[in-house]
Amino acid sequence: MAWNSRNQRLLLPARGSGIPSCRMLQTGYIFIVVLLLPLSSSSSCPAVCSCSSGEVNCMDRRLHLVPGDLPANTTTILLDYNSIAVLRNRTFVHQHMLQRLSLHSNRIMSVHRQALVGLGMLQELDLSGNSLTILLPETFFSVPSLMVLNLGNNELVSLDPELLGALPHLQTLSLHGNALTSLSSAFFENLPALHSLRLGNNPWVCTCGIQPVFQWLTDNADKVPDAKSIACSLPAPLVQYPILDIGNKSFAHCHEPWLLPHDYAFFLLVGPSTFLGSVCISFLVAFIAVACTKMWTVSHPYHRPPTTRAERQRFSHLACR
Repeated sequence: MAWNSRNQRLLLPARGSGIPSCRMLQTGYIFIVVLLLPLSSSSSCPAVCSCSSGEVNCMDRRLHLVPGDLPANTTTILLDYNSIAVLRNRTFVHQHMLQRLSLHSNRIMSVHRQALVGLGMLQELDLSGNSLTILLPETFFSVPSLMVLNLGNNELVSLDPELLGALPHLQTLSLHGNALTSLSSAFFENLPALHSLRLGNNPWVCTCGIQPVFQWLTDNADKVPDAKSIACSLPAPLVQYPILDIGNKSFAHCHEPWLLPHDYAFFLLVGPSTFLGSVCISFLVAFIAVACTKMWTVSHPYHRPPTTRAERQRFSHLACR
């Protein structure tokens, strides 16, 4: 008996029969896999660390790099007392829920400008006790929610005024124990919410460039716990002299112009006169040299005229004697 196309079709359960269809089973399987995959990846813990209640503790594990398999759902990562030297590009890109990151006492010398990408919820960052000498202005663009930043005990020589421009909520900043000699006024303008700043143990140079630091300390002494201990390191007469005690009068000469009106008058008179005098002397010397050469030529008609510079000088001397 021949089979027609109608007989070759698969039988499907009728709607409402209670038997799941193949399409329903396939959809359910995919849904379960999708649910399980992020769960397993977000709850994994690096073998070298210990994890509990959203905290990943990788302290003092002799790490040279940040582990690449950190849980995605963690809120705290502790990487203190290791040997990490570099924070690479997008190191914490999967830790979107991270609120506290501590890298105290490592060997960090460089932080990539996009090392903190993905940490939009980060509120506390500790980079103290490392070997940082410079931080790029874009370093903290990815952490706008940051409230506590510890950069103490590094080797920072200067700080770009725009470095903290992307941190409108920053409340606590530690810069103690670095190699800072001054800070610009623009640097302090980017700290609207700041209520605690540590600046002690830096080699401040108390010249005119220290005025922004002095002014900010004077106006915000209550926000600086170590304000009275912040002292000059240079120049020699002001070593260990508190910056707060310098006084406004000491900066009065910093706003004076380098040249006063009578200085400009002196240069206007002496400058042109000196120029004209030098031109006249040059013409006079040239005239005497030409005249002496002609006199020698007339008195010695059978001798060839001097051709080299040495001959001209010698014969000019003889002719003028």
